[in-house]
Amino acid sequence: MQRGLADLCLVGADRVAASGDAANKIGTYLKALAAREHRLPFYVAAPRSTIDWTNHDGVAEIPIEQRSDREVTHVGGLAADGRLEEVRITPENSPARNDAFDVTPARLVTALITEAGAVEASAEGLAAIRDTR
Repeated sequence: MQRGLADLCLVGADRVAASGDAANKIGTYLKALAAREHRLPFYVAAPRSTIDWTNHDGVAEIPIEQRSDREVTHVGGLAADGRLEEVRITPENSPARNDAFDVTPARLVTALITEAGAVEASAEGLAAIRDTR
């Protein structure tokens, strides 16, 4: 994006709120921010089955899975003798957080792409495909 080599950004989603907010693997929100900075369209492709019609604020309401903080505080590698070894890379007792997902607010999403077509990332846009087969 920074070097002008991309025309758009297209990601998937594990869950979409009725508002158009989209949850996906950690880092997706940062891609949306980068796309906005570089004036590129940011699309979310997901089947309608991922839409949670009862969730109206994805940022506040979509639960974010917390993975082991050890994935952040430790790293594995080969020791000098060829053994696999895990070492701590943070000070002892350092707090760590390891979110598995983040939520991209609908305002950063150009459109949601589903099997029923592309719609605006909003309650109104999603309402247009709610009952289509």
